[in-house]
Amino acid sequence: MHPRNPSFAEEIKQSFAKQTIMALIGAELHRVEPGLVEITLPYRPDLAQQHGYLHAGIVTTIADSACGYAAYSLMPAKSEVLSVEFKVNLLRPAQGQTFLAVAEVIKPGKTLTVVRADVFGIDHEGRRELIATMLGTMICIR
Repeated sequence: MHPRNPSFAEEIKQSFAKQTIMALIGAELHRVEPGLVEITLPYRPDLAQQHGYLHAGIVTTIADSACGYAAYSLMPAKSEVLSVEFKVNLLRPAQGQTFLAVAEVIKPGKTLTVVRADVFGIDHEGRRELIATMLGTMICIR
């Protein structure tokens, strides 16, 4: 994948820093490459649902942001990205010490970009378990 904006990585870092929801939940930008973004999130009990699993809304939040920034990494300078639609499959209860959302562009486009994200729960020994997958469409706004 070839970025159309040579300063995409720095712009993604600046944009991510402006997302107050990411700071609120403690998410961090972990990896930024053309067409690929990773976001990590440590488990916190205040982000859990009634059974102690990470809430599906939080899982979706990190997957959506990872998808958006993966798409944005291939967009031209002076553009913005927004989610148009997404579908999330919650595959198992969200357990782990840390969570990792890995988003990759499936099909870039001038206006619409299709992206997939997988969210993993990672235990204290570093073992990953796939807990959710997202398929999303992102729009480039110029």
